Amino acid sequence: MTGGPKVGGGAVQISAEAIALRVREVARAIEDDYRNTRLHLICVLTGAFAFFADLARQLDLAITVDFLAVTSYGSQLRSSGEVRLTKDLSLPIAGRDVLVIEDIIDSGLTMQYLLRYLSGRGPASLEVATLLDKPSRRAVEIPLRYVGFTIPDAFVYGYGLDHDQFGRNLPFITSLGEAELASL
Repeated sequence: MTGGPKVGGGAVQISAEAIALRVREVARAIEDDYRNTRLHLICVLTGAFAFFADLARQLDLAITVDFLAVTSYGSQLRSSGEVRLTKDLSLPIAGRDVLVIEDIIDSGLTMQYLLRYLSGRGPASLEVATLLDKPSRRAVEIPLRYVGFTIPDAFVYGYGLDHDQFGRNLPFITSLGEAELASL
């Protein structure tokens, strides 16, 4: 289910209704692929929390959950490329089918770091589900099993993603315009 619906143009606007529908579609695809397994979901904090919670509630599967946190942005609008683990997993993943839930794949550097890190812990399988994919910014290729939406190169926030720590509680996703970006 790679390459979700494309959101065109400059401004990104994804409604709460469109997000809810797409989360259900992604959940059905995950159920089809993991029907006879005990899936372990890992939420990448903080941006993925809304997508993770909604997706987990939609899954009719036996799941376990865990959380980890990384940073590569700080207060910047673009990834610094330097990834730092700030919260590690609480549960072992050796021999488990693991699905990493992320908010957005931009350069791919953060997810590349996470996949290498998690692979070293010996999971039976390791896949990625992301709400947003921004392939125009990709510095490294990342295998994405499930994609909510493919978006253009824009700074987005809402539905878990933030703008200087604000906007995470918005039920939709929006973006900053060129004038707003220039004033930052």
